[in-house]
Amino acid sequence: MSLFARFAVPALKVICPAVSIIIVSDPRGALAQNQPDKALVQVGKARQLVSVEQMPLTEKHVQGYIAATAEVHSALETSEESVDKLSPQTIVKLDAVAQKHGLSDYAEYNRIGKNIGQVTSGVDEVTRKYVGRDALIRLRIARVKANKKMSEVDRKEALTDLNDQLQFALPPVQYKGNIDLVVKYYGKLPEGYYSD
Repeated sequence: MSLFARFAVPALKVICPAVSIIIVSDPRGALAQNQPDKALVQVGKARQLVSVEQMPLTEKHVQGYIAATAEVHSALETSEESVDKLSPQTIVKLDAVAQKHGLSDYAEYNRIGKNIGQVTSGVDEVTRKYVGRDALIRLRIARVKANKKMSEVDRKEALTDLNDQLQFALPPVQYKGNIDLVVKYYGKLPEGYYSD
């Protein structure tokens, strides 16, 4: 399991390290250009809302994002910096990678990734249909409970993780066309957009 912890970056990992499969952006660079993490805001006492700057995605966006991801990850892996504190030189390199693949810059790459991740957080990896994030978590809980092959320890850990994920809410997908587009490219998305 992997997605949400990667999206909400360091702040969410500190708040709830068990949270793991809801949304993504660039798995290594959700906070581009040294911006402070403003991804979490309190909603009531029990739920945290993860904000996403929504945008209508195009085929060009999704294709460019997919094409750029391996190079972006490679550049980040060879960098000595923390992902949320990139130097101007590293950002220039990442901007060049994004532009090479038809995107305006690394910030746009990240924004596209977050919008893709918002949709994939609600795509059932078994049926490859969009059901919504909370519905998908509840479906996964039912599958874990019904799985007779899981050890009791693994079942308890998985259920704890899934229930923890319900503590974080996402706004509804504003641009419904994003759902069809992301589902169309679901099998081509970078590793990390699928549950384990």
